[in-house]
Amino acid sequence: MNNAVGLLNALAVDPVPWARSQMAFTLASHIILVPLGVSWAAMTLIANYRAIKHGDSDALLLAQRWSKYMAVTFAVGAVTGTVLSFEFGLLWPKFMGQWGAAFGVPFALEGLFFFTEAIFVSIYIYGWRRLKPWPHFWTGVPIVIAGIGGSVSVVAANAWMNEPAGFTLNAAGKVVDVDPLGVIFNKAMPLEALHMVVAAYVVGGFLIASVYAMGMLRGRRDRYHRLGFIIPFSVAAVAIVIQMGVGDSLARWVHKNEPQKFAAIELVPKTRGDVPETLLGRLNAAGTGVEGGIPIPGLASILSDPSTGKNTVVQGRNAFAANDQPTVSEANVVHLAWDVMVGFGTLLSLLAAWYALSWLFRRDFPKTKWFLSIASLAGVLSVITMEAGWVVTEVGRQPWIVRNYMRVQNAATGNTGVWITFVAVVLLYIAVGVTTVLVLRGMSRRYREQAAEPGAPGNESDVPYGPSTPPPPSDGAGTGAGAPAGVGVR
Repeated sequence: MNNAVGLLNALAVDPVPWARSQMAFTLASHIILVPLGVSWAAMTLIANYRAIKHGDSDALLLAQRWSKYMAVTFAVGAVTGTVLSFEFGLLWPKFMGQWGAAFGVPFALEGLFFFTEAIFVSIYIYGWRRLKPWPHFWTGVPIVIAGIGGSVSVVAANAWMNEPAGFTLNAAGKVVDVDPLGVIFNKAMPLEALHMVVAAYVVGGFLIASVYAMGMLRGRRDRYHRLGFIIPFSVAAVAIVIQMGVGDSLARWVHKNEPQKFAAIELVPKTRGDVPETLLGRLNAAGTGVEGGIPIPGLASILSDPSTGKNTVVQGRNAFAANDQPTVSEANVVHLAWDVMVGFGTLLSLLAAWYALSWLFRRDFPKTKWFLSIASLAGVLSVITMEAGWVVTEVGRQPWIVRNYMRVQNAATGNTGVWITFVAVVLLYIAVGVTTVLVLRGMSRRYREQAAEPGAPGNESDVPYGPSTPPPPSDGAGTGAGAPAGVGVR
């Protein structure tokens, strides 16, 4: 008996860091699937529209295959999202007990969008062989709308944690009245939601395009791969330009409304004007100065408020109580994540500019090995950029789980064996991740085999409004003339 008690005591840990680590791991894993769930349907519809409108057999095949890939990632996202839902109650019971009545409002709305999306994903895929062209196309539109709505709903919940609103507390500090619209449309929600939705199209576009860029590097230069690259890369190229503007506006909003976070982002020890933009670098152990890095004089002040330029005053860490802002180590993490996000975002913008200039002057995208090599890495870079942005948001809010109302340490479970669920979740996610990659690779391999043997059973060209016979092989410069004349007119 004494040995058992001793073993349990030895296994007991401080639950707070383990709860934070588990939540961070599951969020970082799930967020990779979110952009695909939000944006892939839109890109599928672009291909589907081109197939119907222009009789494009390659576009039709892309739309069919993308819809099936989309279904797989949607299903996996449902699994990882369900785990996250349970974690709110298991890891943060005090938070949910205190704030669930308000925090749960956006998630209730997200549930409606999720089920709508699931229903129409099923109809869209089922309808390939059963619906006429345009009715089938329109069944895909609700998927796009529901994907955006679901993303906005979840971000509204996160924004509420940064800018809590829409509730009334009694004398005991309990939520006694909730204004759903006030919760959802809190001050942080508009820009945060826009930032995430645009990011979904950036990441989704670059991720999908990177697969076809890699294929072209391996010699697959046919029209199918060309179109598979152009559609998602064009979407991402437009979105990254929009994102740079949205991100700049959001940074200025944080400067005005969340000064503790902004002081960490820009490594500002003391309140002052003429604050430099420090590339890399870190706060010293005492948090009173900046070590290393490359300072660009006055740039942080100028970007914070161009109307006052270098004279813009930025509140430093000395303006806030030490326990009301990120620690020195957390501030260094926030600043590094900020540099990664801005740096990679700028790199992706330059890649998009290269692509756009090539279209402007040559009416074609660059086919050089350099461009395709960078494009094949753009998907991974965009994911890292998005992850870094979430680090800035979440770590920058520390020590609060509900800003200025509840601290993280007061919200977590008291279960000292929480490390067990952390290990279990990591193993589960590894299994799900490996399985997902294997399934997607298997689908891709099967599709290539079908392309090599056009007459093989199950060839996906055989659809009601698609080619009744396999289209002639593409030569890399075709225009879809091999598609049947009946496409889009039934």
